[in-house]
Amino acid sequence: MNYNTMERWNINKSSDLYGVSEWGGGYFFVADNGDMMVMPEPGATGRAVSIAEIARGIRERGFDMPVLLRIENILDAQITSLNETFRSAMEELGYTGAFMGAYPIKVNQQQQVVEKIAQFGSRYHHGLEAGSKAELIAAMGMMRDKKAVLICNGYKDEEFIDLGLYATKIGFTCILVVEMPDELPLIIARSKALNAKPILGIRIKLSAQAGGHWSESGGERSIFGLNTSQIIQAVDLLASAGMLDCLKLVHYHLGSQISNIREIRTAVNEACRVYAGLIREGAQVEYLDLGGGLAVDYDGSQSNFLSSRNYTLKEYCTDIIEAVMTSLSDDGIAHPIIVTESGRALVAYYSILLFNILDVTRFHADPLPEKLPEGCPSQLEYMHQALKDLTIRNIQEVLNDAIFYRDETRRLFQTGQISLRERSLAEQLFWTTINEINRLAGELKNPSTELTDLDRVLSDFYYCNFSVFQSLPDSWAIGQLFPIMPIHRLDEEPTRKGILADITCDCDGKIDQFIDKRGVKRYLPLHELRPYEEYILGVFLVGAYQETLGDLHNLLGDTNVVTIRIQDRGEFEFVSEQEGDTVAEVLSYVQYDPRRLFVRFRETAEQAVRDGKISAQERRGIVEAYEAGLRGYTYFER
Repeated sequence: MNYNTMERWNINKSSDLYGVSEWGGGYFFVADNGDMMVMPEPGATGRAVSIAEIARGIRERGFDMPVLLRIENILDAQITSLNETFRSAMEELGYTGAFMGAYPIKVNQQQQVVEKIAQFGSRYHHGLEAGSKAELIAAMGMMRDKKAVLICNGYKDEEFIDLGLYATKIGFTCILVVEMPDELPLIIARSKALNAKPILGIRIKLSAQAGGHWSESGGERSIFGLNTSQIIQAVDLLASAGMLDCLKLVHYHLGSQISNIREIRTAVNEACRVYAGLIREGAQVEYLDLGGGLAVDYDGSQSNFLSSRNYTLKEYCTDIIEAVMTSLSDDGIAHPIIVTESGRALVAYYSILLFNILDVTRFHADPLPEKLPEGCPSQLEYMHQALKDLTIRNIQEVLNDAIFYRDETRRLFQTGQISLRERSLAEQLFWTTINEINRLAGELKNPSTELTDLDRVLSDFYYCNFSVFQSLPDSWAIGQLFPIMPIHRLDEEPTRKGILADITCDCDGKIDQFIDKRGVKRYLPLHELRPYEEYILGVFLVGAYQETLGDLHNLLGDTNVVTIRIQDRGEFEFVSEQEGDTVAEVLSYVQYDPRRLFVRFRETAEQAVRDGKISAQERRGIVEAYEAGLRGYTYFER
């Protein structure tokens, strides 16, 4: 890059290139020095801090990359925004009910996350949703606010039901949601046995269905919930048991990450019809639980694309309230307490995965000799001549020839008709031609698909110190797009195009799809690596699901986790630090006994001494290295 090009580049171009203002939710911007900045709440630029500076502080405290960085102010701000937006919309529209949130623990079950949600949400009586016995036990131990709802979803056995009933007896607003018809008789029996009056909900199957990855969460073929016939049977059973007054909540779940607001409104309308029907049946329902679905605009396109949403938070709240009011007004039914189980939208923004780049591989050709050696195969002569004849007019023809003769030389090599050195020269010719074709293709107004795909083919591999399978499982499993970008050097033009490869030895351990204003981009603009200078990337909006869905591929464990809180004058403090898994801990997860491994290895080393392969002093160093490895971080350490 020449000096003039560097002068033309600026931080606004970097911000636009990576779409910061589109996906950032008002929490991020690029500073004049090229650092990515984070704010405790939208618009609080005076309190912004540099993520690169936070990363330096993490290093100085002895933590290696990768690190999961949490900014707890953002979690606080997201809870406030959801509750205040619903409150404001209800006041504006004259809604006489109320709003109560319930965070689904499954979205991120980490103790620090749930604890902070309970703490920050207490002023709004923001509750929790549990879908298993373990989650219910965690919720009962973490919650202090008895006015907040504790929603119990999921399949329930006797122990699960008893825990929920005990929670009710000690004062929690614990709502047992009937997910399957066979659960209700057991709940009734256990309520009588424990002399506990339950607070019941009923999950309904809607005919409405949303699009996207989680479309089967809703609709008539959804796994959980009662159809209309089963709803009536449940009402009759409760009435016969004298417990119809226990039915307080109607619940449905349309799916996660619902990008189209029309689908949300359609589901609300249908659920309100069921709610009104239950009122007419004599049930004293008060809560309308709309489940999850509030999407995160991961790519910033503000569309109904899978990784986006075509509505604002205000539009989401307003449309729900209007739909409820419109559906119930004709029947004169009191406005219910609206409950949403929004999890993704609460926690996604407040976690950032930081990792360093270890190395890079470029797909460029070595310099060609001035002339080809005498007696080389004719295929190499044809390739060389095609390269010399290349112009913008015959670009597609030369591309076709290059691919054809490259494949021919590979075939000849496999049958022993050309040498290894000749095969190497053919590859040099091919990649030199492809690079030159790609340069010329940039001048075409309407290049072919083959030509536009060359950017991806020629992209560098940037080797990253993390595991896709552990930290970004949705990227691998369902093609979820996350904003990814450097956290520094944003005042410089990124001149390289890269694909990210993690440190697993798996061909799927890579990220080659990135957010783009025109859809999906197959490479990420990145900077040249500098000797002896760390280059750090951040993956943003990873607070939802990624921590608990991760697996132990290649026995790479949990990363280091650091939580900060931003102070009033753009300062920050380290609130908590959690060391990532050691090798010994990860081995124990898959039933190895680290101590026994160490003893067995020490015996193996001692046998090597007896066999004369190493000295006793060498044995000491080898055994110490093995023991240090067991205590070490599972990721690359400098």
